[in-house]
This record gives sequence, C-alpha cells and structure tokens, in this order.
Amino acid sequence: MAKQQTEVRELDEGSYVNIDDIPCKINSYSTAKPGKHGSAKARIEAEGVFDGRKRSLSQPVDQKIWVPIINRKQGQVIDVRDDEIQVMDLETYDNFVMRADTGEIQADDQIEFLEHEGKRKIV
Repeated sequence: MAKQQTEVRELDEGSYVNIDDIPCKINSYSTAKPGKHGSAKARIEAEGVFDGRKRSLSQPVDQKIWVPIINRKQGQVIDVRDDEIQVMDLETYDNFVMRADTGEIQADDQIEFLEHEGKRKIV
C-alpha cells in the first residue's frame, strides 16, 4: 500500500493523485470560490499513469485525499524481444520483464522507469 493522505489544496499540476484507486498525474488544477454553504472546490483533470485514461475529480479543497507514492528508478536493458524488454533495476539488481515500444531501445541501454505496487512504465 504505497500511498499517503494529503489535503486537496496541497496538490498541483504535475503531482500525482489517486482517482478511483488509480494513480494519475495531474494535468490541470483549478479552484472555484467558496459557495454560500461550503468551502472552495477544486477541479482536477488527470491522466492515468499506467493506462493513459483521462479522469476528473471535484472535491472541497480541505478534504483529505490519497496520493500514490510512485518511485522513479533507473534500470539497464538486458534483452529486447518483440514488444518486451528484460530490465535489471540498478538499485536492487532485480531482473524483470516489462512491455515497451522496443523501436529505439537496445540491450545495454539505461532507462528510467516509474514503479508503483508492482506496475512499471518507462518514462
């Protein structure tokens, strides 16, 4: 469970947020003025980090929300096959296979990837 809680007002463009338990990167963040009976609301437009789907969220700025902890890591490509690459994590030396567009990736290349709860994506 790699996530933490924060208030909606602490978020900004480029940061991450969980929408429907999916880690998303915020593309736009705007707030509306407080209404007659409540606090200001924030409108968040985001894109899923691992699936690329667009999602939106509207919440009061003082409400708590879950933010995923996404690690940015370095890896070395060991092997390239069709649409999969074998990568060694340069920090833990773990080997794993991940899907990737292998057009420009070759063995021995160093890559940067995002990791969250067992999911990985090349940056």
